[in-house]
Formats: sequence, C-alpha cells, structure tokens
Amino acid sequence: MVRFRQIEVFHAVYTAGSISAAARALHVSQPSVSKVLHHTQQQLGFELFKLVRGRLVATDAADQLFLEVSEVYKRVRSLRKAVEGMRDVGGRIRVAVVPSLALQVLPVAIARFRKRHPDVMFTVHTLHHDEVFDFLYERRCDIAIGYEFPGHPRLERHALGNGQLVAMYRRDDPSVPAGSWSLADLEGRPVIGVTSGGPIADRLERELQRKSLQVREVVSNQTFYVAAALTRCGAGVSIVDEFTGRAMLDAHTDYRPFDPPLEFRVQYAYLEDRAPSKTAQKFTNLFAKVLAEARADDSP
Repeated sequence: MVRFRQIEVFHAVYTAGSISAAARALHVSQPSVSKVLHHTQQQLGFELFKLVRGRLVATDAADQLFLEVSEVYKRVRSLRKAVEGMRDVGGRIRVAVVPSLALQVLPVAIARFRKRHPDVMFTVHTLHHDEVFDFLYERRCDIAIGYEFPGHPRLERHALGNGQLVAMYRRDDPSVPAGSWSLADLEGRPVIGVTSGGPIADRLERELQRKSLQVREVVSNQTFYVAAALTRCGAGVSIVDEFTGRAMLDAHTDYRPFDPPLEFRVQYAYLEDRAPSKTAQKFTNLFAKVLAEARADDSP
C-alpha cells in the first residue's frame, strides 16, 4: 500500500521538476527524497521519472498518477489546515473574502483590529461567491465576507452594510457624460465585462435586460479589480463595485455612481452549526465600521 509520505514526495518531485527542488520544498535531504522515490517505483512496478539530458522527465504513468494524487494531496492538506485551525480557536481568525473587499477594506480592518488585539492572528483567503459553502464546510475559513450570498439551508448570513455599482473610466475620455451615469450611457461604449462577479454582476445583467440595453463588451474577465486595471490602461469603461473603484483609483481614472443607484448588500456568512468565536464576532463588528467609513469618504 502506498503511504502518504510517498505521495508527498512524488507530488513534490513532479511539481518541482527535480529531486533537489523537491527536497528544498519538503525541507529534507536529497538522498531522503531519492530513497522514497526509488522505493515507490519498486513498489508500483513501473517508472515514474526518467533522466533525459540531465533532467528528470515524468513518464506517461506519472502523468496519469498525478491526476489522482493531486486530489488526495489537496484533501490531506485541507485536513491538516483544519486541525491547525481547531488548535487556534479564539487566537486565530480565518477569513475568506471576495477580492474587491480584500483590496482596501479588509486590510484596514485587520490592521486596526490587531492594534487592539495583537495576540490575534489572521488567515486570509480570497474566493468567488460560488465557493463560499465549500470554504466553510471544509473549514478553510470561519467566516466568509462578500456580496448578497446565495441562500443555502446551512448558511447563516448577516448584514455588514451596503455598496453600489459604479462606472469607472479614464479622466481623459472626452465622451464621459457630466454628473451621474445612467445605464443608458453604456450603450455603444467599449465595456469591460465580468463573467463571474457573482450576484451583483447578475444584478447588472438583469437591469440591462430589463431596460433592453445592449453594451459592447470588448474584454471579458473574472474579477472587478482586473476590470478596473484594464480601464486604467484605456481598454474601456468598467462597471465595478464602489470598493474596487476607490481602491484602484489613480491620477488618470475616476468613477461615478449610477442614477438610479444599483445597490447591493455586503454580508458575512458562516455555517449554522459553526458559529464564529467571540473574537471573530468582534472583528465583523469592526469590519462593518470600516466599511461604513469607506462609504462615507466621498472624495475618491
């Protein structure tokens, strides 16, 4: 039977591309890695790697095995992190957050919280909305922070505040309308699209359909901050959440809200049978205050 140590060594050699690099990644000696790898190949009855012109090359059998091993390796690492998290209860807060809130609001909240509670450590993950339940169920986080989480019978959701969608554009764009934007101002413009922006991107799409508006999507991507970066470089107007707009602002870009506003809720979620610790609850209260302060700053 193949042991996990053999799986770990094979995974390290396959991904690192050499025994020396695998040894460094595993913090062991090269002879130790070579011995485990040699024993594994003998036990399996076929070669996993060949030496070609001085470099290690995976065999077809190794390619097939790696597909299976990767899933096992991922699950075991997840288990180890879960065990570590259980040891850290009360002293560590594991947060999963959508990328746009990780740009500015979350860092400010964590920095302020740690000034008050210097013994508390944080683990931060970024995630998309369709990953929320998996992150919580697999104990990769204690709380997830994002926008209008979809309903799930095991998810508890609580409000942290609100936000709104804004149009981000280049200041030197002569076609930019004065004042607030309406969705109709998007027609005919080159627009940066977001294909997996979660509930608020879906909300925008529904509004465009409801008003029978057609936009010219010139670039499609998966995150709001990449859309904002594309706008910075002159690729087109992007529709982003206000927190991304504020964090990605520079001397050449600006953003404006829509009229009427396209608002959404900012929430945090956890599993119904795994309520966050008192320390984590204190953090969510502080996060809500930082969020409100960010919205109150009307000078982007």
